Amino acid sequence: MTDTSRPLPGVLRWSLGDLTVTVLNDGYLQGSLDVVTGIPREEAGALQAAGFRAEAPRITLNAFLITGPGRAPILIDTGMGGFGGDTLGRVPAGLTAAGIRPDEIGTVLLTHLHPDHAGGLIDAGGKAAYPNAGLVLHADESAHWLGDDVLARAPEGARPSFEMARKSAAPYAGRTTLHTGGEVAPGIEAVPLPGHTPGHTAFRITSGARTLMMWTDVIHLPAIQFKNPEAGVTFDVDGEKARAVRRRVLDEVASERCLIAGSHLEFPALGYVVREGAGYSFVPELWVAAQ
Repeated sequence: MTDTSRPLPGVLRWSLGDLTVTVLNDGYLQGSLDVVTGIPREEAGALQAAGFRAEAPRITLNAFLITGPGRAPILIDTGMGGFGGDTLGRVPAGLTAAGIRPDEIGTVLLTHLHPDHAGGLIDAGGKAAYPNAGLVLHADESAHWLGDDVLARAPEGARPSFEMARKSAAPYAGRTTLHTGGEVAPGIEAVPLPGHTPGHTAFRITSGARTLMMWTDVIHLPAIQFKNPEAGVTFDVDGEKARAVRRRVLDEVASERCLIAGSHLEFPALGYVVREGAGYSFVPELWVAAQ
């Protein structure tokens, strides 16, 4: 008998030139309006309501799989892994549904070392969940979370996040590549967007005439931050810099009419940004089954 109490894997494939982009939903984090910064709480609540969202936001979490001829599968972020509760940790089930074994992943491109992006690097025993994969991340991200003196100077309240980052990255120490932007794989360019974290990095994926900008954590709360990009979140390391990056990126992708994807855009998380008054709106991409 089918167990209907367990969620089905959230998996959708898109064609991008010769590549296939598979969105893997890891679940959601249950938040509250307490995480919103930069605008009044009342405005944040009104925007949630206007977007048909509950006042206490559910923050979607996605990872992305890139496959194509002549290359080993590439995973962009890994989800929360075992660091979250029952609503998270679904990337492995998504990979299984997509027909990909963990040992087939050749590269993990990490946007940043927050646990909802890096926690899935390890399994329940603390070993590498992707035993044959190299890890690629920004040099500033490594320095911020993994430097020798980091734990000694970390704020007391933030220390668990630093410890989780170090635990997640440790099994990949001998196969980690640091970058400062630019091409990190054929057709994939790292685009540094510092602010949310020091080495927060987007990835621009190009195949043929098509380009996808996976902007990671530019937006956490779609109903709020598209309408008012001044809204930030408490887990921005540098709130002012993150706010400036959000304004710039939204302006750029709206002007370019560029296909975008986001770690915290609601699944399946691909679409376009259009200007709407003083803010913006998100227009989902039309889904067509990949061949």
